[in-house]
Amino acid sequence: MAETAERIDAHQHFWRLERGDYGWLTPEFGPIYRDFGPDDLAPLLKQHGIAGTVLVQAAPTDAETDYLLGIADGNDMVRGVVGWVDFEAEDAVERLRDLARHPKFVGVRPMIQDIPAEDWMLNPAFAPVFEAIAELGLVFDALVLPRHLTHLDTLIKRHPQMTVVIDHGAKPEIATGRLDVWATDMVRLAAHENCHCKLSGFVTEAGEDWNVEQLAPYVAHILSVFGPERVIWGSDWPVMTLAAAYEDWVTATDVLIAGLHAAERAAVLGGNARRVYKLENGGRHD
Repeated sequence: MAETAERIDAHQHFWRLERGDYGWLTPEFGPIYRDFGPDDLAPLLKQHGIAGTVLVQAAPTDAETDYLLGIADGNDMVRGVVGWVDFEAEDAVERLRDLARHPKFVGVRPMIQDIPAEDWMLNPAFAPVFEAIAELGLVFDALVLPRHLTHLDTLIKRHPQMTVVIDHGAKPEIATGRLDVWATDMVRLAAHENCHCKLSGFVTEAGEDWNVEQLAPYVAHILSVFGPERVIWGSDWPVMTLAAAYEDWVTATDVLIAGLHAAERAAVLGGNARRVYKLENGGRHD
């Protein structure tokens, strides 16, 4: 597994509160209820030798996607953007085609975890959108919870040519220590070669009193079933700062993947993100 040693944070966010479309982001979130931009993250990336990032949407609006692409245009550290598209809009496929012309637009993420209907993704009317994602060489970032995994399995069977990345390992119940059903469902999903998994957001699911020992069984399972060649590292910054500092997650990751060979570690920490999201020379090139 020959992979570059360049490190990539494949999951981070920026937001500006005055934009007003972050329905989930309320004052109750305390320290992250403020603006976050490139100047906040750049020193952390430099400190830890991280060469670039994948910037991921945090609001379900077209304006959010345009806002993120604007940031990417002015910042070399942002290698790719995973944006949002309204799957229910009549012009959803046209919108996707327009966005795909931007070299840094690499993927799409509906906020499935916040949608009441658990089988939302299986709506037959969305089939042309998923087909377009695959045709355009984009990634479908699946922001799902454990209860969505059987539906995600069905979706992947319907669209075997679409590249899928499961965000945050599907947010397993780390705080309670529950593994069983989630672990079984992840085995099923890992059987699809077009399905990948992000090693991100785990400290938030574990809570403020998290420790590496808590995370270890979940990380080990993901690495076991997906293999190091389909696991992608990310931070989920700044959301993750509710439970840990950036450097704490970097240090924990080094411990959690210490058993991998050097080439495997390089793949998880950057090579896989570059390949899956097609991050070449600062953007996606077909």
